[in-house]
Amino acid sequence: QVQLVESGGGLVQPGGSLRLSCAASESIFSINVMGWYRQAPGKERELVARIISGGTTNYGESVKGRFTISRDNAKKRMYLQMNSLKPEDTAVYYCNAIQNGVWGSWGQGTQVTVSS
Repeated sequence: QVQLVESGGGLVQPGGSLRLSCAASESIFSINVMGWYRQAPGKERELVARIISGGTTNYGESVKGRFTISRDNAKKRMYLQMNSLKPEDTAVYYCNAIQNGVWGSWGQGTQVTVSS
């Protein structure tokens, strides 16, 4: 089981940018689907973006045009570039992957706070 750890969160002003990174404990070449989720206080965890081997990506409606998901298998990392951030983007962000047919367990996540 590949373990994933998020980093890169922090405090940013509205309109700013941030790049989140997801580091894997071992090779991710064999993992077809990876994604970013987020959870704001009082709300359910929601899909932010998903990337499939071959390059296909999917984004939540609220982040389309602002966020970009990517992965670098050689570096064993996945990224989420977040631009034009809004206060509504404030949440704990998690990275995950489908392994053995299901999304893995959730880690600590990384806090993103968008505020002036």
